[in-house]
Amino acid sequence: MRTYSRSQLALRNGQDKPEIWVAYKATIYDVSESRLWRDGKHYEHWAGQDLTEELEDAPHTDAVFEKFEQIGQLV
Repeated sequence: MRTYSRSQLALRNGQDKPEIWVAYKATIYDVSESRLWRDGKHYEHWAGQDLTEELEDAPHTDAVFEKFEQIGQLV
């Protein structure tokens, strides 16, 4: 699987490039097709970053990422 840096991930924020990506537990997911991530924002979360720590208090489990395509690994 391809690897990406934090700066490469940051460009996929729904503003700088058309892709909307987020990272969770070192895996990068493409959430571009999700209506919940329009314009790169989902509630108080922003795309283009690692959401691992932010999601510790989320009302859902990490199974939510199963429906999204895995793009690569965050290094």
